[in-house]
Amino acid sequence: MPEPATAPVPPVADAAPTPTATPTPSRAGAVGRRRVPARQGSLREHNLALVLRHVLDAAAATAATGTPPPSRADVATATGLTRGSVSSLVDLLIGARLVAELPPVVTARAGRPAVPLVPAAGTVAGLGAEVNVDYVGVQALDLAGEVLAHRTTAGDFRHSDPARVLALLARLVGEVRAELPAGTRLAGMCLALPGLVDRVTGPLRLAPNLGWRDVDVVALLAAHPEIDGLSVRLANEANLAARAEARAGAAGQSFLYVSGEVGIGAAIVLDGEVFAGRHGWSGELGHTVVDQQGPRCTCGARGCLEQYAGKDALLRAAGRDVEEPVDALIAAASAGDERAARALRSAGEALGVALANFVNLVDVETIVLGGIYAPLAPWLTDAVVAQLRSRVLASAWEDARVGVAAGGAHAAMTGAAVVVLRAVADDPAAWLGVPADA
Repeated sequence: MPEPATAPVPPVADAAPTPTATPTPSRAGAVGRRRVPARQGSLREHNLALVLRHVLDAAAATAATGTPPPSRADVATATGLTRGSVSSLVDLLIGARLVAELPPVVTARAGRPAVPLVPAAGTVAGLGAEVNVDYVGVQALDLAGEVLAHRTTAGDFRHSDPARVLALLARLVGEVRAELPAGTRLAGMCLALPGLVDRVTGPLRLAPNLGWRDVDVVALLAAHPEIDGLSVRLANEANLAARAEARAGAAGQSFLYVSGEVGIGAAIVLDGEVFAGRHGWSGELGHTVVDQQGPRCTCGARGCLEQYAGKDALLRAAGRDVEEPVDALIAAASAGDERAARALRSAGEALGVALANFVNLVDVETIVLGGIYAPLAPWLTDAVVAQLRSRVLASAWEDARVGVAAGGAHAAMTGAAVVVLRAVADDPAAWLGVPADA
């Protein structure tokens, strides 16, 4: 069944940096960007994107604060375009089924009633997918932020066969596509993976807990008819979950997102953009060392944080089976099970040590606990904060705030779908005259 509607999709950064123009030598011999004169068509394309982004941003503000949706006149004032130009551009966006009009609203101003503009619902969707250690899933998200269809399948995918797991994922994609409303057009799919992804289309270099190394994920998926007609891109699951968190807006625009699962990922968000590093490989918090003489990790090193605060490590320390859900650990701790409480305190301390090292290095002021750490936060936060206060050099002047993720369940899937819809916001002209997928 579809999940409840969420906030509309604002334009956010893509899963990987957008390639810049190829440098060309200038007359002086220096290297500079090639300059191309603006055509009338490219000016229209630019302004179409400007207007659509404003409508999307305003819809996100409406969801967060109750601000009324903008009218054509509001868009003209905000963008600096003439009312006539905005009206023409809005008509094109409505014709492309990217923007919709609400019933007119009578205002105190003279003239015609204002017609609010909102993202069109159910007309264009992005598929967000995820392969993780204990589940695979797919969801379809539209421009209005509504989940149109959602599928997840639980399983144990440790040291799994990539071809078999991706075949399962392709089947879920087919089920989601079949459930979409008639006429919904798909903008593509982004797949969240728990490891190092090399470039937008891969390969996946390493996912230690899956046991995958140098896997051409896109090629394996393309062999399945359920993927026909879909462009597929890849990204790290923590980076994508952080995008969903930035979209939710509760943590502000700059924070460290920590994704706790069997593995532990992290993503740095600065001014609403994820900093993924030169190769897109930043944020492997679970493989920072807590104790160099500690237990062997799936990555081959010793004493990684994952072996102290990952989901499997937590359940083992609490005397529980690693196949159990986190809810079982929460129930045990709530019932006064001392072994479960001790496991959670120990995990919080290890996580706090790793985060203190991180804060000393990069100076973030807000840490957001996501994944399994969100429901476990009542048992983890005090231990994390204690380590931050004792180990962060600047803590005497300002504490790093520790909060709980607001991006919702399956945040990586949501972030993945948002990345796909970013392409629509960047280039709405490409959707003019595109027929519906009946």
